[in-house]
Amino acid sequence: MQSAERPLPYRRGLIIVATLATAYVASHFFRASNVTIGLDLMRDLAIGPEALGALTGAFFFFAAMQIPCGFFFDRFGPRYTVVGMLIVASLGGALFTLAPSWPVLLTGRALMGAGCGVMLIGSMVVISRWFPPDRFSTLTAMVLSIGLLGNLAATTPLAWASEAVGWRPVFGAVVVFTALATIAIWLVVRDAPPGHPFLSRKAEPPGEMLKGLVEVLRNPRLKPILVLNFCNYACTFTVQGLWGGAFLREVHGLSPIAAGNVLLSAVIAYQAGMLAFGPLDRRLDTRKGIAIGGTLVIICLLAILALFSHPPVWLPTAVIIAMGFFSASSTMVMTHGRGIFPDRLIGRGISTMNTSVMLGVACMQTLSGIIIGAFEPLASGARTEEAYRALFGTLTLVLLVAVAVYSRSQDVKPSEEMRAARQ
Repeated sequence: MQSAERPLPYRRGLIIVATLATAYVASHFFRASNVTIGLDLMRDLAIGPEALGALTGAFFFFAAMQIPCGFFFDRFGPRYTVVGMLIVASLGGALFTLAPSWPVLLTGRALMGAGCGVMLIGSMVVISRWFPPDRFSTLTAMVLSIGLLGNLAATTPLAWASEAVGWRPVFGAVVVFTALATIAIWLVVRDAPPGHPFLSRKAEPPGEMLKGLVEVLRNPRLKPILVLNFCNYACTFTVQGLWGGAFLREVHGLSPIAAGNVLLSAVIAYQAGMLAFGPLDRRLDTRKGIAIGGTLVIICLLAILALFSHPPVWLPTAVIIAMGFFSASSTMVMTHGRGIFPDRLIGRGISTMNTSVMLGVACMQTLSGIIIGAFEPLASGARTEEAYRALFGTLTLVLLVAVAVYSRSQDVKPSEEMRAARQ
């Protein structure tokens, strides 16, 4: 009887997850757009690389809103929390679109980061409550794959549209999309399937919720996972989401459209990586091993960019595309971390994990602007190859340290997780 009833909530769960993933497209567009229009922003608002790095990083600094939102997820549920924060993101997007100066642009981007920062966590919490544990990685990969359509739109399509009508009308259209997605989430998403304990929970008082966060932070298994979580996506996104396009244009002479095509290919490779890495933990019965393997490949790719001077253009092109594929292994770190938290702490646990990702990106993108800005530009204003190689070398060293720390973590095997869920 149970198996006969299961398909209905399963199908409804897929519709809910697909709705959240569609809204997640806007988050990826907003966060990745600066890699394509960064030079345009620097020209239009007369800002330097340090300001561009801070502007890009602001999206991720304010994603630290995920920590209080973790309380909201556990107390009020994903539906109310995501809708409320997407309203903030829409207001920030409108402010960014209309900004006449850098401070206003910075404020708008910070609000976009605060609002969009809850999207992935909300999807993960919903997946945790609508599906069995062994489907978590695959469905999270599905959400990320759909969300990456925003990354795709932020590459060649954004470059083409910006040249045709300017970047502001494009952002205005995405703000409208975000508002419509917010309405869809309100109408479609439900926090948990009928009969789930979350729906009959007794709301924790604020003091107990704070104790739950302290319990999450004191978990001894969390610390090495947080270290790689903080560094992994931060390093790859600094290339894919900020300086990769400028590097190809300023060092290798690619046009904005050609550089956008390389970044577009990298995003497609990332989506393919999501599909490849998503179910891999169930097949290999490990998450730690997959995360370490993927990170080691990324370290080698960054080292190539750092060590080779004046390579043929196909080499950095191939490296950036390959990095897109293997950076998908970072989702396995999140899946690893999700496995160490009980359901009552799932919102606070995942929000803590994702906050480390966002803060890592914010710190690394801000640092990257400082590194690039420390080198004297050419007479044309372009950054030198040495500046970019210094950046890539720094990213290589950061990831080497992070993977060494993470290697001391305790693995969470899917087979063990499923046995515990059945008991």
